[in-house]
Amino acid sequence: MNQETFETFKEFIESNLGIRIPQTKKIMLESRLAKRLRALKIPTYEDYCEYVFSDEGFDREIQQLIDVVTTNETDFFRESHHYDLMEKRILPELIGKNGVESLNVWSVAASTGQEAYTIAMVLEEFRKASRPFKYSILGTDISETVLRVAHGGIYTERQAEKIPSRMKREYCLQNRDPDQKTIRMKPEIREHVRFRRLNLMDSSYPIQKKYHIVFCRNVFIYFDKPTQLMVLERIHSHMAPGGYLFMGHSENLGNSSLPLKNIASAVYRNEAED
Repeated sequence: MNQETFETFKEFIESNLGIRIPQTKKIMLESRLAKRLRALKIPTYEDYCEYVFSDEGFDREIQQLIDVVTTNETDFFRESHHYDLMEKRILPELIGKNGVESLNVWSVAASTGQEAYTIAMVLEEFRKASRPFKYSILGTDISETVLRVAHGGIYTERQAEKIPSRMKREYCLQNRDPDQKTIRMKPEIREHVRFRRLNLMDSSYPIQKKYHIVFCRNVFIYFDKPTQLMVLERIHSHMAPGGYLFMGHSENLGNSSLPLKNIASAVYRNEAED
């Protein structure tokens, strides 16, 4: 890939996705885009660049470009102590002490959906052990490809191996075909979760609700500082007063002046008033 082509892709990715692509990541970018060159039988990166940014190519290929450039790493019960904190401290406060009747949760970078469904299982467990309450979970991502997987709620047994056995029996359906080693989230879990495409770089988010719990983990590591602050402000505007934000352990609020109080490792409470 010549430097001019690299700069063209770099400018598009950073401007539209917010993902930093420094010169040191040129080889990584070449490796990821090589998949599309092979799939389309296009001989050079320069030819691919010309195709992507043509009128015809942009409509057909841009989502494929986004898919190979973005990182979609997720798992059931990833950083499980966050879910322990939610179950033992945050939910008793929101549902018990504050009397929230309808809980809204947002999984900001939902990827293939494991985080959103983990949240749903934890909420269902808490609801059965405490008192009835309503809840809804929104999962968003920029990639339509991973969102299709999330919406289906079907995973390999290996992907589902971190789900505790009892919860797997309670909330997952085994494939009747023994050769198809997959599970699917049960309808009573899926009915609480919806997925939609959202680009965090958009100037505003088409979201109406205020969210009591927001999971935005390992997202900001791909952004530069100004982009981090911009996205954080937009996410915060959709948080309910007294709501909670979960971030990745390598992330922090930086120079943000937002009323977010650190209450545990990578967990913040929204101190804003109504």
